[in-house]
Amino acid sequence: MGRRAVRITADTNVLLRAAMCDDPGQAAAAMEVMRAATLVAVPSLVLCEFAWVLKRAYKLRSEEVGEAIRRLIAIESVRVDRPAVEAGLAILDAGGDFADGVIAFEGARMGGTAFATFDRAAASLLAAAGMQATLLMSAG
Repeated sequence: MGRRAVRITADTNVLLRAAMCDDPGQAAAAMEVMRAATLVAVPSLVLCEFAWVLKRAYKLRSEEVGEAIRRLIAIESVRVDRPAVEAGLAILDAGGDFADGVIAFEGARMGGTAFATFDRAAASLLAAAGMQATLLMSAG
């Protein structure tokens, strides 16, 4: 008799516990459920939160955040929106925020022609990566 197919959607905390092992009990449970799953769906929003928490709360460098994401998406059972994740990683690798790359990519896929932002660095990095970006200025 074969193992029952378990297909899960992982939330941010499951990924964080498995990656950081900062709570031994939760880390063991997270790793066990991910190991047992035949499919682990990881929505782009979850990866954006994961990257943000790793940088802000755990104080990891961008290179370390990128490596954590790459290790995760290399797991055979993990499913992500690969083009969106690659766009996020490209911006992260260039010194920006993972989420900005994902948001710009997904917005373009939905028909948005330019990423509108007040963030000068994000606009510059996105433009350098070949994505259209519009830098907004305060009306005051």
